Amino acid sequence: MELKNTVLGIELGSTRIKAVLIDERHVPIASGDFEWENQLINGVWTYSMDMVHSGLQTCFARLCEDVKAKYGAELTTVGAIGVSAMMHGYLPFDAEGKQLAAFRTWRNTITGEAAEKLTALFAFNIPQRWSIAHLYQAMLNGEEHVKDIAYLTTLAGYIHWRLTGEKLLGVGEASGMFPIDSARCDYDEGMLRKFTELTGVDLRAILPKVVPAGACGGYLTAEGAKLLDPDGVLRPGIPVAPCEGDAGTGMAATNSVRARTGNVSAGTSDFAMIVTEKPLGVHREIDMVTTPDGAPVAMVHCNNCTSDINAWVSLLGEFAAAIGAPQDKGRLFTLLFRKALEGDADCGGLLSYNYFSGEGVTDLDEGRPLFARTPDARFTLANFMRAHLLSALSTLKIGLDILTQTEQVAIDKLYGHGGFFKTPEVGQRMLSAAVGAPVSVMETAGEGGPYGMALLGAYMLWKDEGESLADYLDNKVFADAKSSTLMADPADVEGFNRFLMAYMRALPVEKLATESI
Repeated sequence: MELKNTVLGIELGSTRIKAVLIDERHVPIASGDFEWENQLINGVWTYSMDMVHSGLQTCFARLCEDVKAKYGAELTTVGAIGVSAMMHGYLPFDAEGKQLAAFRTWRNTITGEAAEKLTALFAFNIPQRWSIAHLYQAMLNGEEHVKDIAYLTTLAGYIHWRLTGEKLLGVGEASGMFPIDSARCDYDEGMLRKFTELTGVDLRAILPKVVPAGACGGYLTAEGAKLLDPDGVLRPGIPVAPCEGDAGTGMAATNSVRARTGNVSAGTSDFAMIVTEKPLGVHREIDMVTTPDGAPVAMVHCNNCTSDINAWVSLLGEFAAAIGAPQDKGRLFTLLFRKALEGDADCGGLLSYNYFSGEGVTDLDEGRPLFARTPDARFTLANFMRAHLLSALSTLKIGLDILTQTEQVAIDKLYGHGGFFKTPEVGQRMLSAAVGAPVSVMETAGEGGPYGMALLGAYMLWKDEGESLADYLDNKVFADAKSSTLMADPADVEGFNRFLMAYMRALPVEKLATESI
């Protein structure tokens, strides 16, 4: 193994921190991971920074073990490193680098007043999870720490800062903090001025610098190397790509950075990213962000996707163990996902709401997982599983319908990636039924965000002069990529539409559940 011809991508996702090492052919050759989960503390969804640090180190150590086992090599260096994480959120620091408030993740729906006021001020949709909404809400709340903020960043920006000493973000990640002017690949100047006029705060002084894909984001310092590898085997000096969010890495991992392409990432949360050719109207359900090289992207983001499915599968796994037939977790997921294909197209009168937390698209500040059925419903295992799978995509479909029907956004290619698509065909077919269009899944889709981050590091390292990110991905990464494409049957498309109509009619039940349970 020639270590200088490898690139390391690390992503801090919502349920797992994962590292993927790729070679000069852009093929994953080693990996490591660490499982974790967010916590609801004092009404705020958060992760402790101690867990961030220890999880990062455990993930990297497992990657090193994998490299040692496969190649007999010590991972002393790589050609480049890139770090990504869950987009948005709130991580404020004072002038000495002291953290001023607990990390507030994308999952929080506690900034409604700020988001509404900023949307009106900017004539641009500001979702609750965006960093600027969290900052302004903290101001409106009169929180004591606000006056001491010298630097505000995201989780990816924090890790990048610790690794390199550089206070910057990739443009796609920055677009989840504050609106971006795609023509300048920087924060929107007019909106910055409006915020200063409103609050007296100069955001330029506290927000990270914006850097496009392909530029160098700094170099691994001795302190940064020790953060990743306390044993001291990893050497400093490695170039580091601009950090990105999980949305941007998903676009890279699925070759969805050209106009009229899109991807759906489905795991703990799910979101669709469609690269647009034209400006869109202001819709509360649609975020406007960017690709890693700054092109405008319409994003439909949903806080809830597979958490409720995971909980039910875990329960059914307990039952299997109780009757003396314990099941491997992966095999159980595959069995139950495949069972859903046998269900009625509209789930036979079963309804599910997968809301572990609030959901902006459907105007809910809190969530309660809820399952309901009519007395004459066809209550079968197949319909039960199908109802949960369709529920996981229902909020996403509501937003996508605005894009494709109201805004007439054209989509030539739609790729799926994330845990929802691990079982071949099932998640792919359900998403196709939701969007009424073919859905493709690449062989590398299971690698997800860390693979996409590694590709962005490779682009920084190996691109030709003047070569765009889209051309690099098309010609050097995905030219021979294998993928499968499925189109749902018309009956499945119609069945999903009937399920969604019932889902929308019964939404007041979910709202009542948040008020009474």
